[in-house]
Amino acid sequence: MKLRNIAIIAHVDHGKTTLVDVLLQQSGAFRENQKVAERAMDSGDLERERGITIFAKCTSVEWEGVRINIVDTPGHADFGGEVERILSMVDGVLLLVDAAEGPMPQTKFVTGKALKLGLKPVVVVNKVDRPDARPYEVQDEVFDLFTALEANDQQLDFPTIFASAKNGWAAMEPDGPQENLHVIFDRILEHVAEPEINDDAPFSMLATTLEANPYLGRILTGRIETGTIKVNMPVKAMGRDGKTIEQGRISKLLAFRGLERVPVDTANSGDIVAIAGLSEATVADTICDASVETALQADPIDPPTLEMTFAINDSPLAGTEGSKVTSRVIWDRLQSEAEGNIALRVRDTASKDAFEVAGRGELQLGVLIETMRREGFELSISRPRVLYKEDPETGKRLEPMEEVQVDVDEEFSGIVVEAISIRKGQMKAMVPSGGGKVRLTFIAPARGLIGYHGEFLTETRGTGIMARTFSHYGPYMGAIPGRRNGVLISNAGGKTVGYALMNLEGRGPLFTTSGVKVYEGMIIGEHARGNDLEVNPMKTKQLTNVRASGTDEAIRLTTPRRMSLEQSIAYIQDDELVEVTPETIRLRKRLLKGHERKKAERENKAEE
Repeated sequence: MKLRNIAIIAHVDHGKTTLVDVLLQQSGAFRENQKVAERAMDSGDLERERGITIFAKCTSVEWEGVRINIVDTPGHADFGGEVERILSMVDGVLLLVDAAEGPMPQTKFVTGKALKLGLKPVVVVNKVDRPDARPYEVQDEVFDLFTALEANDQQLDFPTIFASAKNGWAAMEPDGPQENLHVIFDRILEHVAEPEINDDAPFSMLATTLEANPYLGRILTGRIETGTIKVNMPVKAMGRDGKTIEQGRISKLLAFRGLERVPVDTANSGDIVAIAGLSEATVADTICDASVETALQADPIDPPTLEMTFAINDSPLAGTEGSKVTSRVIWDRLQSEAEGNIALRVRDTASKDAFEVAGRGELQLGVLIETMRREGFELSISRPRVLYKEDPETGKRLEPMEEVQVDVDEEFSGIVVEAISIRKGQMKAMVPSGGGKVRLTFIAPARGLIGYHGEFLTETRGTGIMARTFSHYGPYMGAIPGRRNGVLISNAGGKTVGYALMNLEGRGPLFTTSGVKVYEGMIIGEHARGNDLEVNPMKTKQLTNVRASGTDEAIRLTTPRRMSLEQSIAYIQDDELVEVTPETIRLRKRLLKGHERKKAERENKAEE
C-alpha cells in the first residue's frame, strides 16, 4: 500500500486536534455508530482538563488506496522537544493557522524547524467562520513568515486551504462549498512526497518517542528508514556515537490504524511503527539489524532554559496525604520521565534529598509536577531559575531571551507595555489588529516573565492573549524587581480558627480558611506591606462572663485567595517553597523556624 507521513503543526488552540478528529471521521476510521470522545487524540487527563496537547500522538487514515500516517503535535513552546523529534519521522507538514489570529510565535518556532528539514507545507487557514476572520490577510502573513524563515522556492509555492474544522468542511476559497474535508486529503496526496522505500537494505529505524507499558515494557515509536521488520527478529540498539547499547528481539510490532495500535507480523520501510522487546534503548537511538555499522543521524534538541529543585517534603505534615515520599522513589520517577522526554534534564545535588530538574518552561515543569502529584507523590518545589551561559569570547554572562507576542484591547496596551518594560522587556513592534485590538511584540528575559501571566490576565481583565517562545541567549539585563509584598507566616502548628483569621484579614488577603491544618513556617496569606509578618491563626476568643449586644456577632470570612500550582510556583520567592501533595498545595518558608530565618537574613546582609 502507498504511504504518506505528515505532521500537523500549529500554535496552541488553533484547532489541530479537532481537525484530526474530523479527518478520522470522514475517512471512515470510525464506524457510524461508534462512540468517540471529543478531541479523541487528547487522551490524557491533563490534556483534556487544560484543552492542550502535551504528548505527540500518531494515527492513520486510508484515502483512495493510500495510508496517511498523521502525527498530532503539541502547540505549546514548552513541549517543543516533542515537536522537534516528530518532524524527523514525516515527509510533509500540515500547517494550521487561525483565520483571525494569524501566525503566532509557536507557529514560527515549529515552522522554522520544519522548513530547515526541507519539509513541504500544506497551509490550512482554519476557523474562517469566525466573525473577525481575515483569511486572505492571514495567507499573506504566512507567506511573509516563510520568507523570513528563508524557505526555498518549492516551500514558498504552498497550497492554501480554507477550513472550519469544527463544522467539518474545507475548500480552496473561504466562500467555497462547505461540504467536507476531502480537499485536504487530496492536497496531501498531491503535495506531500512519498517516503523513500528501501526494502532491500538491512533494517534500521530511529526511535523518536518512548513510553512504558505495564504489559509490553518499553515501547519505542519511529519511522522505518530502511529494510523490513518482522516479529521475533533479532536487532541491536546503537547510540548516536555508533556504539552498541544492547541486543534483543522484537517481541511485539504495532502499526497505527485509526486511533488503535494494531499488532502486525511485518512492516516495511517508510511506515511508522511501535516496537517492544528492548530494555535499554531510548529516544534518538538507532534500532537496526546486526549488520548495520553506522547510527542514523539524530537532530540535536534545543537545551532547557529553566530549572527547579524537586525535593522531599520535610514539613510537619509530610507523609499524611501521599504514599510516595522518599527521595529514592522521587529520583526513580524523574529518571524515567527524563528518559522519554529528551527536553528534560535531571541531575543530583549536594543534598541527597533534592534534585535539579531543567526544562523548557513553567508549563512543562508544572505538568510534570501535577502528574506526579496525581500519582501519589509528595514534593517540595523551589522557585524556577533560568539557566545562564557564558559568552566564550567576552566571558560575560548570557541569559535566555524570549519573544513575547501579546494581543490586547487598545485600552490595556499601556499597562502591558509598562509591566513588560519593568521586567526589562523591549518592544519590537506594535500593530493594530482590527476590532479595537493591538498586537505587541517584545523581546524579554525569561526570568522577568516568570509568574507574569497571572498578573497579565488581571491587568487585561482576562481578555488578553500572550504567547511566548524561546528566542536566543542575550547579554544579562541586570536586576529585575520581584514581588513587592511580604507574607503572613504561621508562628505555630494546629488548626486555623475563624476568629483569628477574621482579625488577620486587615493585614492582607488570606490563602486559607478556618479549620485547616497549618504548621510553623507555613505561609497563610499575603502581607499588605513589604515585610514578612509572623501571626497566630489559632488564636481563640477570650471567654468572659460579660455579655453585651454586638460582642457575639457571627464570624464572616472573606473567600480565601486560591492559587493553582503554576501560580503558586510563580508567586514564591527564593527563600520559599511550594509543598505539593495529592490533596493539597501549600506555600511555606524554606526555613520553618523564625530564629533560623533571622539568622540566615543576617548572614546574607553580612555577605552583601
